[in-house]
Amino acid sequence: MDQNQVEILKRALDREKNARKAAEKILEEKSRELYFTSQKLENLLNEKSSELQGVFENIVDAYVVIDLNGKILKFNEAATKLFGYDIDKEGVNVAKLIHKDDFQYAEECFNNLLSHGFFKDYETRVYTKSKEVKWVHVNGSIVFDKDNKPVAAQGIVRDITEERASAEKLIESESRLATLVLNLDSGIILEDENRNIVLTNTKFCELFKIDAQPSDLYGMDCATASEKNKVLFKNPEGFIQRMQSIDKAKETVIGDELEMLDGTILERNYMPINIGDKSKGFLWTFTDVTLKRTYRKRLEAQRQKYFSIIANMNLGLVEVNNDDEILMINQSFSEMSGYKEEELLGKKSREIYPIEDGSEIIAKEHEKRRRGESNSYELKVKTKQGDIRYWLISGAPNFNLNGDVVGSIGVHLDITELKELELQKEKLLIKLEKSNDELQEYAHIVSHDLKSPLRSIDALVSWLKEDNKGKLDEMSLKNFELIEATLEKMEQLITDVLDYSSVGAEKIETEAVDLDKILSDVITILYIPEHININAIHPLPTLKGDAIKLQQLFQNLISNAVKFIDKEEGIITIDFEDLKSHYKFSIQDNGIGIDKQFHDKIFKIFHTLNKSKDSTGIGLSIVKKIVDLHEGQIWLESQLNVGTTFYFTLKK
Repeated sequence: MDQNQVEILKRALDREKNARKAAEKILEEKSRELYFTSQKLENLLNEKSSELQGVFENIVDAYVVIDLNGKILKFNEAATKLFGYDIDKEGVNVAKLIHKDDFQYAEECFNNLLSHGFFKDYETRVYTKSKEVKWVHVNGSIVFDKDNKPVAAQGIVRDITEERASAEKLIESESRLATLVLNLDSGIILEDENRNIVLTNTKFCELFKIDAQPSDLYGMDCATASEKNKVLFKNPEGFIQRMQSIDKAKETVIGDELEMLDGTILERNYMPINIGDKSKGFLWTFTDVTLKRTYRKRLEAQRQKYFSIIANMNLGLVEVNNDDEILMINQSFSEMSGYKEEELLGKKSREIYPIEDGSEIIAKEHEKRRRGESNSYELKVKTKQGDIRYWLISGAPNFNLNGDVVGSIGVHLDITELKELELQKEKLLIKLEKSNDELQEYAHIVSHDLKSPLRSIDALVSWLKEDNKGKLDEMSLKNFELIEATLEKMEQLITDVLDYSSVGAEKIETEAVDLDKILSDVITILYIPEHININAIHPLPTLKGDAIKLQQLFQNLISNAVKFIDKEEGIITIDFEDLKSHYKFSIQDNGIGIDKQFHDKIFKIFHTLNKSKDSTGIGLSIVKKIVDLHEGQIWLESQLNVGTTFYFTLKK
């Protein structure tokens, strides 16, 4: 390296050294300036704090001081409580408090603060230490030193979270209310104190045939609009005059009716709006009541119609309240009782016309009505004229619109004549029962008295035959045989008459009767020729009845079938069918059959189609009585020379 190069390097090193010294000097000066600025700011803040200590420590709102880099320098007690930070123990930058969605807005406000030295009414969201989101209202300003240089910023922070929530709820409520008003089924017009339209809705535009949106009417003079709309009404001038008089009186009006040219009926209501002594507007409502008025007229017509029917029907009508006080009667009841309406209104029904414990009956029935029960009952009464009558009363509770029992309504029918017939019937039944008992007793006596001489005659005939044995010719013997046969038939007839009179004379003893066993016993008792077969298709059921009479029933029908079978091979078929409340039985034979003209006669006493010595014409009459006693019916189907089927039903 030559001398020149050494000199150049030496000069370069000197320059670098000088530059380093200059930079160190500048840095030292800047540090000293920053230190002095910091000291000034601290002194200023201490000075300001001393001056405002009493104010800011005691204000309700939060007081915050930050440097121009955002570091929080001071919190009052309210600020500490609001944000949750103790800045004496932890350093906090204001950026940590700003809500993430409000950073841009915060930056704009801070720039505005630096430009103008203050800002006000800044509303934003902030985070507390616990990450709770709060809405705050901030007014801020720049803090200047003695040389009028900005050194910090200060602000009053008010927590408006609850106010904001209330405001949002109010906005929601107003929105819902506006939607409700716009969609009401009544036309609405809200005027201010100068009669300018403030609010209206779609229904109003509909009713008044206005081809516009409700918002298009806002600000319009209501008096001018009324002049235009009066042509829609049957009485245009009356419409205007009535509206002017209502508006002048400034008093609430409800239920004004207006009839339009197209037949629509509107109900108009007017309500003044006052705050204190000052008028703040008026509210008009218009409701289409055409359908309601039509219904009301029809309802009134129906009411008059039914009132006329009730007033003139042949049934007494009485309405009472919950205290049994008579509220209304119709003309028929007045005629039934002999009392005029004015004589009964307000009186207690139980104290006027009932006799023979009738008051207690009415009291009991009245309690049933109060419990909401309906029923019918009989009452013995005395009319105003002193006549004794019987009434059938059908009572029902009377309800109001809320479903509460407010009294009762009774419909009265005079059943005196029917009651007298009923009493006569009871007397006749008692008399008939006595006659039947006497007849039954007479039948037994007659049966005994008739059978005794028959037996005597039979004995005398036997003695005559025995005493004249070998002396009597053939004709005499034949006559004696006829006498004996006649005596036998007469005794059978007396027995059958007694049996017939006995059926139904006494109350039947009901028990569970196994008809299959009854059938088996009957077949064992009866004489069944070898050429006749009896078949039961199904086992017969068990039912409630009188076992003896049911055996008599099957015995008579089966013996009757056996008696009239004329075929070389006789068949008797027995079956049954299960009905809802009865059993239906059938006994079929292949005998001689019965002509259709006699089907109704054979069940009558002493009626027989065959003059057999064994037939008295009483057997089927007894069968019918037994079936009747078991609440059934009997009938037959038959074809001559083919056979007969007897059908009968017995209650289960």
